[in-house]
Amino acid sequence: MPHIADPKAFAKAALKEIFTDRDPAAIDRYIAAPYTQHNPMAYDGPDGLRGFVGILPAEPKVTVKTVRALVDGEFIALHSIYEGFGPEPTVGFDVWRMKDGKLVEHWDCLSPATAPNPSGHTQTDGATEITDRSATEANRALVTRFIEAVLVGGDFAHLDSFINATTYIQHNSQIADGLSGLGAAVEAMGKQGIKMAYSQLHRTIAEGNFVLAQSEGTFGGTHTAFYDLFRIEAGRIVEHWDVLQTIPEQMPHGNGMF
Repeated sequence: MPHIADPKAFAKAALKEIFTDRDPAAIDRYIAAPYTQHNPMAYDGPDGLRGFVGILPAEPKVTVKTVRALVDGEFIALHSIYEGFGPEPTVGFDVWRMKDGKLVEHWDCLSPATAPNPSGHTQTDGATEITDRSATEANRALVTRFIEAVLVGGDFAHLDSFINATTYIQHNSQIADGLSGLGAAVEAMGKQGIKMAYSQLHRTIAEGNFVLAQSEGTFGGTHTAFYDLFRIEAGRIVEHWDVLQTIPEQMPHGNGMF
């Protein structure tokens, strides 16, 4: 089995050479068939990815600035800012599964870049250093319990057992820091008749103090993919980034977004 010494660098290079450099040979260097695609706009396989790249406009050139990267076994996750996929920058996550030294499956979730939130945080600023690798599984378990009990189960009475109420930093563009900011946002959405409901946690990708969760549910009655990245410190969530994307009814493949 080919060994990739630095899977994060491998995935970053794949993005650059395929989308920015438009190197015709890059897909064959990084992607292996059968390549299972979960992006709702692209077809399966290396040829499907070639076709997707082929319809992108020549200008502006696609650029990707990766801010955070996680590796968890066969999974690689990148948190990035993208330009050139549309008229405005987008922010999102790419997740790949690697096998035998090639990328064989891909998920992503993208949303338009927004202005800073009420606390002045952007969608991507904040801590980036991975620490506490020995706590990876404990942190994964904490996030899993939080999503299943609170976001899916609706048990908001015990938020402070999962979140550090005094140091919690929020990067969602509509929510301020702290539990008070979260409560105010939920109240405001309720007054507007907007309900956010998580129905299923599909996957967690964890490395040290960071855990990325891929979930689905509804937002305002619309079928939605939720990607939530958490930073954990001393057994509590202390920082949160997220991306939401509508799940279309029809896709060019039968794999779904998860």
